[in-house]
Amino acid sequence: MDPSDGYRYCEQVVRSRARNFSYGIRLLPPPKRRALSAVYALARRIDDFGDDDAMPADKRLAALVATRKQISDLDSRPTDPVFVAMADAARRYPIPLEAFAELVDGCEADVRGAAYETFDDLLAYCRRVAGTIGRLSLGVFGAADLRAAEPLADALGVALQLTNILRDVREDALRGRVYLPGEDLARFGCSLQRDASGRFTDPPSRLVALMRFEAARASEWYDTGFRLIPMLDPRSGACASAMADIYRRLLARIAADPLAALHGRVSLPPWEKAVVALRSLWMVR
Repeated sequence: MDPSDGYRYCEQVVRSRARNFSYGIRLLPPPKRRALSAVYALARRIDDFGDDDAMPADKRLAALVATRKQISDLDSRPTDPVFVAMADAARRYPIPLEAFAELVDGCEADVRGAAYETFDDLLAYCRRVAGTIGRLSLGVFGAADLRAAEPLADALGVALQLTNILRDVREDALRGRVYLPGEDLARFGCSLQRDASGRFTDPPSRLVALMRFEAARASEWYDTGFRLIPMLDPRSGACASAMADIYRRLLARIAADPLAALHGRVSLPPWEKAVVALRSLWMVR
């Protein structure tokens, strides 16, 4: 398969699945846009294996093992469009492919139903499933001082993942998953137990305090991660800024009305995401 066919497939995955990231990816010049689309498509596939509750756990774990092997065999002329594109992108950019193995580790933890007692435990998970995406993206973006940029890219990924966790507390609870640290639940006297209608039984005031505590923590990770933007070239900076700012605005909505986030899925309208992307592009010029 020609790499261009693989890239077209990956860009279609971005258009159909990347409801937030696509607004930033569009701001990149074509070569970087194709490469980052390949990174996203492969990461999306790995994440889907971690999330597909309709598939038996043993089959999901087997699929993750097989994906891990495919990543390690990228030089063996793959035929899958995602791996064709990823192999070509890895030849063109210093993408740290080993980060995909960390992402697989994190998704295996999801399949096994891992719980997190402390924030340090959760942080290790966030670095595997999202800090890795920051570092993979940095391989495409490039930076004059990669050593200084890498921990900032990792921090931005952690911030986005913490936002995802807060956005999906109810959805995850319905699937039997709890990502918020056990020590934090105990601190605020919350159990995240649900009644027959699926609503949380904890007192609303405690849930609000818990969610705002977690949102404030996530905000600190954004403060660190946004220091990456000036280290990137203008178009890469616009891409990273747009993606991160969309999520930071989502976090602000969660913090402003935690109960709404716990009763339904909070999101930004497409027009607001487009405005954020255009503003990011304008600010880095």
